[in-house]
Amino acid sequence: MAPLIDDVTAEILLRLPPDETEHLFRAALVCKPWLRILCDPGFLRRYRAFHGAPPLLGLLHRLRVIDGDAPARFASTTSVPDFPHPSSDGRRTRPLDCRHGRVLVRMLEHDDMDYLVWDPITGDRHAVPAPDIEWLIESAAVLCAAEGCDHLDCHGGPFRVLFAATHDYEDTICASVYSSETGAWTEPVCLDNSCETFVKHMREGEAYRRCYTPYLHPKRGTLVGDAVYFTVRLGNAIVKYDLGKNSLSMIDPPPHTMYYIALMAMEENNSLGFAYIKDSSLYMWSRKVDTEGPAEWVQYRVIELEKTVPVAKQDEKPFVVGSAEGVGVIFVCTGAGLFMIKLSSGQLKKVDEPGVYFSVLPYMSFYTPGMILALAYLLSFIFFTASVCLLSQLV
Repeated sequence: MAPLIDDVTAEILLRLPPDETEHLFRAALVCKPWLRILCDPGFLRRYRAFHGAPPLLGLLHRLRVIDGDAPARFASTTSVPDFPHPSSDGRRTRPLDCRHGRVLVRMLEHDDMDYLVWDPITGDRHAVPAPDIEWLIESAAVLCAAEGCDHLDCHGGPFRVLFAATHDYEDTICASVYSSETGAWTEPVCLDNSCETFVKHMREGEAYRRCYTPYLHPKRGTLVGDAVYFTVRLGNAIVKYDLGKNSLSMIDPPPHTMYYIALMAMEENNSLGFAYIKDSSLYMWSRKVDTEGPAEWVQYRVIELEKTVPVAKQDEKPFVVGSAEGVGVIFVCTGAGLFMIKLSSGQLKKVDEPGVYFSVLPYMSFYTPGMILALAYLLSFIFFTASVCLLSQLV
């Protein structure tokens, strides 16, 4: 009878929402049988597969270059307390990306490392050297490199860092990729005259300003398939880095009449999209790729925001400052704070206080009792082994 009860209990626990992590931890404290189920690797695999994309647990954010660095705070979007920030020792840092269970941080005042790849759940930290690029404005993406990974539980294992930047003294954009397996960066690749869209963009930029530099936006890159996309300040230009081909290109931009666009991955058709706000409506567009013709931008959805998003002033305009792939969330900021909108229901939730926001970096991961207990066991084993070694040296 006991196995049957355990099976029924597991089916109930399986349906606890992953974005309300306190329910899992409270369930683990009910009794030992429940704790055993919640810590079972088989149950954890089923739990991740049942819920799909990892839940949103917290966020960091980036500012424009002229605004300096964002406050050193890793804000929680659940009942879990804020994660400790990498700059808790007082030295300046600049978060660049959150993806696949990892956080990428530029260490501005650390002599022993240039970049840090950090797992807030397990505490794993990996130092990454600077790429061989003389850059002016940077963006970057951290990516799981484990072959065949479904990215539901990216903790440990190999990773890659994609670095993209406007060159310091050449009017171009360059990129390079770091591999944790080789411990080295690839040879940088740059946009040049072989890309017709880039040539057209530079011609338009020089007509706008005689000495034009293609400034890459310091925003979070958007991963779609095997490519990462970044935006350029002028004319909604979009740069594409192809991870498989190790190549940079520029794709045809959305219409210039749209302002302050934020790129996003369109989950329904696995394509690149973007969102922006005009008047009191949120517009979402998707890039339709046709094998028989050129790709085109098509309007996908419109959401009315007039009575949805609070503002501090009547004439204030909300801005889209990011999205969280897999969970259908868009982030919008106003003078009243930072809000997230669930696209499936239109539900609005305030996730941070009023401030300056430019690009939100959402941190998504499963956070279960089994992971915490496994980490505690590992740390206790390491401590026990170290103690035995120390005692053997003293005897």
